[in-house]
Amino acid sequence: MRRDSPIFLVAILSVASALVPNANALPSYARQTGLPCSGCHTTAPELNNAGRQFKLLGYTDRAQNTSITTDPGTRRASLNLLENLPLSVFLETSMTGTKVPQPGTQNWNFEFPQDVSLFLAGAWATHVGSFLQITYDAQSDHFSIDNTDIRYANKTKVGGKELDYGLTLNNNPTLEDLWNATPAWGYPFVANDAAPGPSASPIINGLLAADVAGLGGYAMYDQHAYFAGTVYRSDHIGDTQPTTGACCSNTIRGVAPYWRAAFQQTGSTANLEIGAYGIHMKSTPGAVTGPENSYTDFGPDVDYERTIGKDVLSVRGSYVRENAALVASAVNGSASSGPHHLNASNANVEYHFGNRLSGAVGWFLTDGTNDPLLYAPAAVSGSANGGARSEGFISNVSYWPFQNLDLAVQYTNYTRFNGGSTDYDGSGRAAGDNNTVYLLARFVF
Repeated sequence: MRRDSPIFLVAILSVASALVPNANALPSYARQTGLPCSGCHTTAPELNNAGRQFKLLGYTDRAQNTSITTDPGTRRASLNLLENLPLSVFLETSMTGTKVPQPGTQNWNFEFPQDVSLFLAGAWATHVGSFLQITYDAQSDHFSIDNTDIRYANKTKVGGKELDYGLTLNNNPTLEDLWNATPAWGYPFVANDAAPGPSASPIINGLLAADVAGLGGYAMYDQHAYFAGTVYRSDHIGDTQPTTGACCSNTIRGVAPYWRAAFQQTGSTANLEIGAYGIHMKSTPGAVTGPENSYTDFGPDVDYERTIGKDVLSVRGSYVRENAALVASAVNGSASSGPHHLNASNANVEYHFGNRLSGAVGWFLTDGTNDPLLYAPAAVSGSANGGARSEGFISNVSYWPFQNLDLAVQYTNYTRFNGGSTDYDGSGRAAGDNNTVYLLARFVF
C-alpha cells in the first residue's frame, strides 16, 4: 500500500478506532450533568433542544451531588466548588489531499496531530459557567486561546412566562449563538488547514475569531423570542499591549456592535428557528489611526430539525450581505475606490442515523464586487480577473463508533474559485484542481 495514498490513512484510522478504549470519564459537561454527550447533541457540535437550554443557562445545570457549597453568612460570600474540575481534551489527526497538488508542495498532507484542544468547560458557580478552549496548532507549534464564552445566567417570570437572561464575555461574534446556522458553529463542522480556500469572505464569517473581546447580554422569552447584543474591541493575542495595530489587518476603531434576533417554535418532534444577525465595524489596516474601512454585515438564517423515530433530519441555511467602504485600503493601494459588497449564502441538509452515523451535503456561494487590487493575481490563492465569486458543495460522512471518537470523511467540490472556473489565478489552475478530500479522526476524553 502506498504511503501517499488516502487509503493508507483510512487503514490507520480503522486501527485507531479499534485500539482506543471507551473512556471511563466522560467530557466535563457530561460529568457535570450526569448525561452522555447525546443528551445535548445530535452529534457534536450540533445542539439539540436540551443543549441549547444548557448553553442558554450558562453551562451551569448539574446532577445532584456534583458540588460542594457553603451558604453565605451576614458578611461572608458563599463558596461553590465542583467535586471534579470541568476539564476536557480533544485531539484531531487528519489527512488532506487536493485533486491537483499545490505547486511545489506535498499532496495528501498527514497531520498528527492537526490540533489538540484543552477545555475548561462547565459550571464555575451557581449562575456562572464557561466554554473556554485553548488549542495547540501544529502549523504554528504553540498553544493559543481559541473559542471562549464565559456566562452569567439566570431566569425569572414576566407576565407569567419564563424569561431566561444572561451576560456573555466571548471572543468570536456568533460564538454565543444557540443554533448551528450562524458562522461560529455552522456547517461544515470540521475543517482542514492545508487546502486552498476562497479569498473573499464577510468579516462576520470568522475573520474576527479569537482576535476580539466582547461583552454582551441576551434574553429568551417563553422559549420563543430570543434577543442578544454584544460590543467588541480588538484583542490581538500575541501582540504587545497596548496594541499599535501593526500586527493585523483588522483593528476595530471604537467598538463593533453585534446583534442577534431569533424566534423558535418547538414541538414534540420538530424545532424551527428563524432569525437574523449582523455586525458593524470600522478599522484601519495595520494601525489605530488614519483613514478607516467600514463594514456592515447582516442577513437571515433558518434552522429546522425533525426527529424521525431515533433519527434526526436537520436543514439549515444562512445569507450574509456585506456592504463595505474600503477608504483606508484604497489610500494604501490594496483596494479600488468606491463601494464594495459581498453576498455569502450557505445551505445544508444532514441526516443523523441515531447518534452513531450522519451524512450531510451543503452548498455555498460567495459573490460580490470585482476588484483587481483587493483580489489580485497570484498562483493558487489569487484571482486573474479580480473576481470574488466562489461556489461549490461540501459533503460529509461522520461515524461515532462511541462518543469518544469521531471518524469523518469530507469532500469539497468547487465549481468556481476566486472568480473563475478555469485558469482562475492566471497561472493555469482550475477551480476543480482545489477539490479536496479531508479525512479526520477526533478523539474526545
